[in-house]
Amino acid sequence: MDPITGMLIIDKPQGITSHGVVSRVRKWCGTRKVGHAGTLDPMATGVLVLGLGRGTKLLTYIVGADKTYTATIRLGSSTPTDDADSAPDLFADPADLAGVTEERVRAGAQRLTGDIEQVPSAVSAIKVDGVRSYARVRAGEQVELRARPVTVSAFAVGPIRAGEDAAGRGHVDVDVEVTCSSGTYIRALARDLGRDLGVHGHLVALRRTRVGAFDLSGAVELPQDPATAAPPDLMPLAEAAARVLPVVDLDRETASALMQGKFVDLAAVPPAPGGHWAGIAGGELIAVLERRAGRFKSATGIAVPGRGDG
Repeated sequence: MDPITGMLIIDKPQGITSHGVVSRVRKWCGTRKVGHAGTLDPMATGVLVLGLGRGTKLLTYIVGADKTYTATIRLGSSTPTDDADSAPDLFADPADLAGVTEERVRAGAQRLTGDIEQVPSAVSAIKVDGVRSYARVRAGEQVELRARPVTVSAFAVGPIRAGEDAAGRGHVDVDVEVTCSSGTYIRALARDLGRDLGVHGHLVALRRTRVGAFDLSGAVELPQDPATAAPPDLMPLAEAAARVLPVVDLDRETASALMQGKFVDLAAVPPAPGGHWAGIAGGELIAVLERRAGRFKSATGIAVPGRGDG
């Protein structure tokens, strides 16, 4: 078994990439085997779910979970990246911006709620003919991505306030909370809300508060100097798996067979919409189970290695 194995929920600080977080955690925990379940942009903060050791294999079952964000949308201008990582290049007519009311903002958010077709931001990690979209944009190419179906299950509008930038241009900032499916771009929602209201829009703050069953209550801060920080307490894989998959309790004989890569019979299992179960014995995640022809076996790469005790 991997000597360092488990899950770690990081409250990602602003100004660092998700890959940068992974790099720092590798030094902090003394292992190269670290991965994350869903990128956060450098300007964003909040929940970043990391897997260490065998936990990297469990990320597969977390990355597609729905997510919740708090954000601030600035109406009145847009940027090439749809967020504050680039300077505004288009500005609303002051008369149009003056016509933005709370009622209109709420109606616009409602139109972006539910099952929608969203065009991702051009400066994104989506690949176009094998090349990341952001790389094509930075190379000077015009990139138009196809719309994709996403679900925005909640788009709640909070405080709305008017202000001015350093050049005296007006804007309207809108605090929002969004719950959405994996693959939804919050900065694209900001862009589309601005377009819908005819005043442009971009994101100026973003914080992810939840990824599936993992939220900020279990998150830890990333140390500035991982070499001198005490190692963090990792969430056991059994606990993490039980949050994202239905649990099957295994007896010793069945657990031993699964660790040897064998198929097993299980009399009763709970419903599993995703087709996978967490097989747990003695408080330990033995395997993520999948059903094949009515029998069960470990999903590739997840099982505890066989110990020859079968």
